[in-house]
Amino acid sequence: MDIQVVGDDPFGDEAYKKLFEDTMSDLNKAVLIDKAKLILKPKVPLFIFSIVLKADPGNKTVVDVANVREESNMTYITITQERYAPDILKALWTKYGRNKVVQQTRFDIEVTNAKMSELQEMIVASGEQDLREIMGAIWRSMPEGIKNRRSLIDGGVITVIATEELMQPEMMDEGRQIHKEMGGAARCSRS
Repeated sequence: MDIQVVGDDPFGDEAYKKLFEDTMSDLNKAVLIDKAKLILKPKVPLFIFSIVLKADPGNKTVVDVANVREESNMTYITITQERYAPDILKALWTKYGRNKVVQQTRFDIEVTNAKMSELQEMIVASGEQDLREIMGAIWRSMPEGIKNRRSLIDGGVITVIATEELMQPEMMDEGRQIHKEMGGAARCSRS
């Protein structure tokens, strides 16, 4: 993950870069982020955090996050994206029952009488859920007490503009400019 910090305190900027990186890693979101730009203006106060995701968040099915092969009445699943392992197991148990789902290892599962066509449609994570989790991770990495936030979300670009004060038009303009620089649309908005 490439992180650029723009602020006026070199020590604070570096510390904030590490805090952001650690927060995203601890919450298992760093793997989803391609690059981030953090604008730190504590004297204003204004904080703009803009990230570009590696992929646009969307619904994930079993076959999106695992290798699947069918052999007669047995289907073998090897999970390739660890973060979805609990969701896959839960979905399989719900559809086929625990007695037909055998977890051989942490990432290898055998399912009796499962069909590839069913697994291609079985949603294990929604794009909205991913967005909520990423937004939560961004908010956790911001300074405490910052309650006034606006979010710009456009495909794979998420920008959060935050202040302790009233959100001024020039603050939103600066946030939109950063959002556009990161690859987002200039006119998208979501609070």
